[in-house]
Amino acid sequence: MPSYLAEIVAAHRAAARADHRDPDELVARALAADGAVRPFAPALAERAVGGLGVIAEVKRRSPSKGDLDPSLDPAAVAASYAAGGATCLSVLTDRDFFGGSPVDLAAARAAVHLPVLRKDFTVSAADICDARLMGADAVLLIVAALSDEELTELSALADRLGLDALVEVHDQAELRRALDSGAGLIGVNQRDLSTFRVDPERAVALAAEIPDGVVAVAESGIGGPEDAERLAAAGYQAVLVGESLVRSAERTAAVAALAGHRVSPRAAQHAGERR
Repeated sequence: MPSYLAEIVAAHRAAARADHRDPDELVARALAADGAVRPFAPALAERAVGGLGVIAEVKRRSPSKGDLDPSLDPAAVAASYAAGGATCLSVLTDRDFFGGSPVDLAAARAAVHLPVLRKDFTVSAADICDARLMGADAVLLIVAALSDEELTELSALADRLGLDALVEVHDQAELRRALDSGAGLIGVNQRDLSTFRVDPERAVALAAEIPDGVVAVAESGIGGPEDAERLAAAGYQAVLVGESLVRSAERTAAVAALAGHRVSPRAAQHAGERR
């Protein structure tokens, strides 16, 4: 596992080990949580019929870029994204590395009617339950941070709680693991986890490996409409964009410029080999 990811995941695993809440009781609470879950993956699939969807991210800072907008108002940012035509939101809840919190997620979700992804480093069943309890509609599962057993078990728990799981991959081997786990929503992160550099060809190269029926999302390094158009042409139904939107002086217009590009069919050359 690359060093920066290893550090963050190690911190989250330490927190999970220190969490002494009763697992069965936590699952029961999550199953009984108030409020309907908003459909995340279906919203992206439906939007893609009319053009590229945008998962717009509420993000205060990042380990690689430092502060982006540490004093942002998550409700106001969410409203500006929704006005620009965002399909879904992504909200960072990691406090130590990204400056986020569950409060940010709750505020952003309350401000709009869009489905919301809890963007965090999910390593335990408690993380999934907490996502449901804080009001998230989807969780992030990073293949590089999880074993195959964990990936399967956490995906199953998310499904049991009515949450979608965005399963994030960085290369072909991780994509195979994600598909073997039954993932129906896959994000391809173009950022190299060891160097933080963005490879703009990474998502395009993997697009044809993602079978039809799987919702595909391109992540990281998406700066403007040219990037969005290229990824839509490769067959991605949505893009997840954080830094460029948070830094934009006109967030509503920035989202609108990314959304709606025609989504081309993916070749899915090797889909039959895995089914």
